[in-house]
Amino acid sequence: MKFFIDTANLEDIREAQSLGVLDGVTTNPSLMAKEGITGKENILKHYLDICNIVDGDVSAEVISTDFEGMIREGEELAALHPQIVVKLPMIGDGVKACKYFSSKGIKTNVTLVFSAGQALLAAKSGATYVSPFLGRLDDVSTDGMHLIAEIREIYDNYDYQTQILSASVRHTMHIVNCAKVGSDVMTGPLSAIKGLLKHPLTDIGLKQFVEDAKKNESLN
Repeated sequence: MKFFIDTANLEDIREAQSLGVLDGVTTNPSLMAKEGITGKENILKHYLDICNIVDGDVSAEVISTDFEGMIREGEELAALHPQIVVKLPMIGDGVKACKYFSSKGIKTNVTLVFSAGQALLAAKSGATYVSPFLGRLDDVSTDGMHLIAEIREIYDNYDYQTQILSASVRHTMHIVNCAKVGSDVMTGPLSAIKGLLKHPLTDIGLKQFVEDAKKNESLN
């Protein structure tokens, strides 16, 4: 399973990259605003800065909600860097735009997906990635992981090459469960990725190893 980090914070991206397990980055207008990145030129530059840190795909989201606007913005984003993936909303014009970009060989990520039917449409339109929002479904008392499993079954039935990018991941068990049901990618915060490192028995064992090593040194 690929690990993407969902942020526009360059320091978090650098730290995730330094772990050696980062495969890509997802961003959106809200994450950009959170980092104080505003204005078209600043946003485009920030995407380039991200591409210069990571080796994998970087999802860059269009703002327009009409077909013509999505095509205009998407082509500009795709021209920025080969790692850019054009992120499109799961609406009618978004599906049309996805089909257009797919025919041009431009990678796409269809986002704001909350049902298996939506994921099926994304795959039919040739999406590179589909982003079901796991955490947001959990927030409204719906089993987000069940949706990931449903999409996996549908894609496997018809050998769709669209990758399931589990988004709105909140914590480490989301990551583990995504891996168990066969999600191709997960995207979440640095804290969730680093959380996979933690186990009290690891800490206890390491502490014991270090103490024993010091005892051995004192005996020599």
